Amino acid sequence: MKNTMKKLSALAAASALTLSLAACGGGTAANTQSSSETAAPTEGVTETSPSAIKVAVVKQMDHASLDEIANAVTARLDEIAAETGTPIEYEVYSGQNDQTVLRQLGDQAIADGVSVLIPIATTAAQVMTVCAEETQTPVVFAAISDPAAADLTGFDYVTGTSDALDTNLIMDMIFAQEPDAAKIGLLYSLSEPNSATPIADAKAYLDAKGVSYVEATANTNDEVIAAASSLIADGVDAIFTPTDNIIMSAELAIYEDLIEAGIPHFTGADSFVRNGAYATCGVNYTDLGAQTADLAYQAVMEGMGGMEDFYQVAGGIITVNTETAEALGLDYSAFESMGEVVPVTTTLE
Repeated sequence: MKNTMKKLSALAAASALTLSLAACGGGTAANTQSSSETAAPTEGVTETSPSAIKVAVVKQMDHASLDEIANAVTARLDEIAAETGTPIEYEVYSGQNDQTVLRQLGDQAIADGVSVLIPIATTAAQVMTVCAEETQTPVVFAAISDPAAADLTGFDYVTGTSDALDTNLIMDMIFAQEPDAAKIGLLYSLSEPNSATPIADAKAYLDAKGVSYVEATANTNDEVIAAASSLIADGVDAIFTPTDNIIMSAELAIYEDLIEAGIPHFTGADSFVRNGAYATCGVNYTDLGAQTADLAYQAVMEGMGGMEDFYQVAGGIITVNTETAEALGLDYSAFESMGEVVPVTTTLE
């Protein structure tokens, strides 16, 4: 059995810290369909069947990766409902990068008697775990890069999917593209739990290779723009950002400046690349969302007994922005021997 109480003090402390992570719609599968845009629970959005599975999907904030996961979760819930004949009702909420809002969403969902909480991103998962402590409502998180470091393991009522990053492979991509790169920029947020381990791994890789690096950190959109500008001024040859939601939310504001400076941006998720970054190697977030929905259904129907602390989603998909590659004058054929290469173009959303 997992140790249910072992991490509660750590999570309670985490929920008091400044946020690091996280559009809204609702629906009922195999019953009725409805939708809404909301940042907090609203009354009367769906008529709840007493026998229905009620699901609250809680994004920590709005951006392409988390939106993709939420859409995949709800699409799979619709499929499960059709396949099994089980009524499944769901609402999708955004915590708006505000921990107070996240706590309100979690508490209200518990008060409404949801069957399962599906938080997307690390701090959302931490807050939902605290909210569900008393009732032991299943919490099935999505896209947590390091569940153990985030104190999300050891609970009887918590499981989910991990999108742990293969940092060394992305570093290999940088040097496959630019063998003579002499200075690498590390762009990330200090408030992002997802970034701590990959940044440490990147530093260890670069130290072992004898390549210098420059760190630039940011916690707001304006700070991200300023941090990117500082790396341009430092003359870095490439920039690495892990699965950092703060930087992701600002990618559209920086990618053109990086292209103009001739600096490829290697990142931890394909959402960055679809917003103008150069390349990544990671998981497919649509697949991750579907797997998370399957786990949530299992948790409700079969109970949490025997479930793992978390489930690692297979990665290895290399995504390249062909428009950015052309603008930078880069040939990405060097990646073809490293994994499946998926070409994309920039989406301004």
